[in-house]
This record gives sequence, structure tokens and C-alpha cells, in this order.
Amino acid sequence: MQKRWVILTASVVLTATVMAGCSKNGSTTPPSPASAAPTEISVMTVFYSQEPPNDDNPILKEIEKRTNTRVKISWVSPNSYNDKMNVTLASGDIPDLMLILDPNASTYRSMAQQGAFWDLTDQYKNYQNLAGFPKESWFYSSLEGKNYGIPRVRPVDGDFVTQIRKDWLDKLQLKVPSTTAELYEVLKAFAQNDPDGNGKNDTYGMVGDFSTIEKAFLQSYGARKLIDGKLFSTVFDPMEKDYLTWMANAYKEKLIPEDFAVLKDTQIRDMLKAGKAGVTTVDTLEATWNYSSESRKTVPNADFVATPPLNGIAQKSTGFFGMYVIPKQKVSQEKLKKILEFMDYGSGDEGGTLAAFGIKDVHYTENDGFKVPTPQAQTDNVSAQALGQLFQKFDPYTARAYRSGMPKEIFERNKKVIDERAKVSQADPVAGLISDTDIKLGPGFTKKISDMKIKIIMNKLPLSAWDEFVNELKNDKNFLQIDKEYTDAYNKRLGK
Repeated sequence: MQKRWVILTASVVLTATVMAGCSKNGSTTPPSPASAAPTEISVMTVFYSQEPPNDDNPILKEIEKRTNTRVKISWVSPNSYNDKMNVTLASGDIPDLMLILDPNASTYRSMAQQGAFWDLTDQYKNYQNLAGFPKESWFYSSLEGKNYGIPRVRPVDGDFVTQIRKDWLDKLQLKVPSTTAELYEVLKAFAQNDPDGNGKNDTYGMVGDFSTIEKAFLQSYGARKLIDGKLFSTVFDPMEKDYLTWMANAYKEKLIPEDFAVLKDTQIRDMLKAGKAGVTTVDTLEATWNYSSESRKTVPNADFVATPPLNGIAQKSTGFFGMYVIPKQKVSQEKLKKILEFMDYGSGDEGGTLAAFGIKDVHYTENDGFKVPTPQAQTDNVSAQALGQLFQKFDPYTARAYRSGMPKEIFERNKKVIDERAKVSQADPVAGLISDTDIKLGPGFTKKISDMKIKIIMNKLPLSAWDEFVNELKNDKNFLQIDKEYTDAYNKRLGK
């Protein structure tokens, strides 16, 4: 599920906790005094609102006032951002702050290695709010151990969550499963024991992509495992056969849909909302409320909850979704400091709140700790989807534990889930690493592996076919080269 990086779309969001030790304006280094000439900052970034903010946007003007800056933003649609990014990088006419959505992009990597961007590895630590980002945000956004950009920060826990209908469990007198063995018994009960009480055999145990189940079997956090300092594809792990056997049995007993391999995410979500399945691994933690609220339209006590980490495995996210680079040739050392002050302000409570929610009692009111947008917020295009893409403060909970309309007690329940998962979660060891062979040939290998797994799960091939397939990969020089390149990159990042 690491493929899903979630943009906060709630129209009502929780007041984020002020980071410990922040000054009043959320920055250790206050913005330049108004008596000094404003710092001009050009920016290129993405917008997810219906329209981008214009140059006269009142929140942008307020940000300029509070930071003593003049900000010129080039807004780009997410549908064309990577193309625009590559064209801009190639032109050499790079803005002072430029969002790099894909840190694996070859143009960015090549330019960073050639010294085109400021190395912030030691400098960001002097700014309290930036330094307060999760260590994962800086670590996984680095290139060969160097930070060439300011991460667009995200929570690190709350993705890759197995979700289950608690009201179905209660009706069938079952407990929330914590192992794959317990989960299988729950799936059988959901598929065979009429959990919705309609007298029909019309429910499935589980829908989703099942990657979380596979990782629980393999005790892994991604497609490769770290063993004795080397990274190996999980296809070589003997536990893959146990996972495939578990899934093949689930398919044979009709615990999962016959067309599971071709179901789209929208179809999966519709099945969950309609009460056609009781378990999923397709969404992040806060989506439990979406499924619960939709289901409650017909079943008032419907309640989706997160299971504990299955078999003790919880995957941690990388803590960022893109990063802002600063061109070294264009930006002087003095201006770099001003830009870092600007971004540090935006990463604090005052700046982050201003960008995403606007001004209190103008663009939002507070109710029971939640920020509730006013009509003026829509008029002024104030949201996390607009200027909230430039300024973002770190909040370990809101974007993963809260969704619009969620009762406070469910939000508090989700916060506890995140806290518990954080105690055991680990990140994919390959996250942030580059294998040129994987970039070139990886998609082909991934498809072959996926196709083979599907055929075995659907009982179109015997389990012995997996052994033959693995032996082929063991003798494939290109496939082994991918592991070697990831291992070399992993050790290089650690300075070995």
C-alpha cells in the first residue's frame, strides 16, 4: 500500500498539536522585519483545488505580510506536473523553490549529483520546525545520503492498515484478529455465516490487493528483505508458498471474489460500503470512517476498525510526498537563509494553519477542537489542496486518523491505533533507493511475478509451478542485478 500517498481532502480538519518548543510564530528564526526589503521568492508547485489561488489571494497576501516576502507562484495541475517539471529542469530557468514530486526522476537525480541544488543536509537542522519533521522524511527523501530538498512532510504511520467490520465480528461473537491464522477463520465466518443477517450467502470475507497479508506472512516491509546486510527479493523467501497456499484456499472457499485480480479500487470501496465484504487492505486508517458512515445509512451500528498489525508486521511510510529544491546557481547563500526561514515558518503552527485553513473567524471557526470552514474559505480558495501544498506543518494524526464528519471518539480511537503501530512499524528498506536495472526492467519482472501468483491463487497452476518459477529467477542475471544494485545503494546511503 505504499503506492498510495494520501492528500488531505477533508473539509473539516482537526487542530494540529503545536510542536514542542515552537516559538509563537512556529519558527526558531522569525521572518525578516518589515523595515527590510521584502524577499522575492518564485515558486513552482502543484494544486489539487478546483482552481489555483490567484496572485491577489488574501491568504497569500497575508503570508507575504507575515514573512516580509513577495511570492510569485506558478501553479501546475497534477495531471501534467512531472512533464512540466522535466521541461523546467531541462531549461535551466528554475524557480527559487520547485516541487519535485518524483525523487526518482532521472533528470532531478542527475542535476542533484552535479551540484545544481543547494545541499541542505546540515542547514535544515538550524530551523526548529523543519528539524522537527520525522527523521524518515529527511532520510528517505535524501539522495546518496544528501538532502537536496525540503520534504513535503506526511505522517509515517497509518498507511497499509487492514480494516474489518467490528459489528460483524460482534454479531458472530468473534474477536478482532491479530494473526493471519485468526484472520482466515474470520473470513470464513464472514463468507459463510450470514454476518449481515439477510438470510443469503452473498458476502465475501475480504477484498483488496492483499499486499498487507503477504507482508505479514513474509515478515517483510516491501518487495525486498534485508538479510545480513544484503537486499533480496521476497520471491526467494520460502514463506511465499505459505502465503500462496493461504490465498489459494481462500479463493477455493470463495472467501474472496472470483474476479479479485481485476477489481478496481472504486469497485472494492463500493463493495465495502454496500456490505458485500467485511475486510479490506486497500486504504489508509482514516478511511474506516468513510466505510462506516456510508454503511450506517442502511446499518446504523456499522463500524469498521483497524486490526492490530497482523503477525506483528506494520509498515511505516517514508514521511514525505515530494520535496522542494532550491537552485544553487540562482539563489545566493543569503537568499537561501531567507527561503529556509520562509519554509520553516510555513512548517510551524501559525504558517501551516494560515495556508491550509486561513484566518480564524473569517475562514474557519473552531468546534470541539475541529476547524470548520466558513463559506468565505471557499470564496477565497483556502484549503490544504491550494496553498496547503506549499506550507505544511507536521501532524502525525490528522491526515491519517481524521476524515470529514468523523466523531471525536473515533478520531481518538484512531490516534491510539497510530500510537500502537508506531511502536513496531518499520519502513521498506528499499524506500528512497535507486536501481537503474529495476527502473528499466523491473515493471516486466513485477508483471511476471504478479501473473504467476494470480494463476496459483486461482488454482490454474499447481504450487510446484512457483518453485520452477523461482528457480528461473535465481538464474536470471538481470533480476539478480536489481538486488545487487539496491544493496549497493543501501550501503552507500549508510556510508559503508
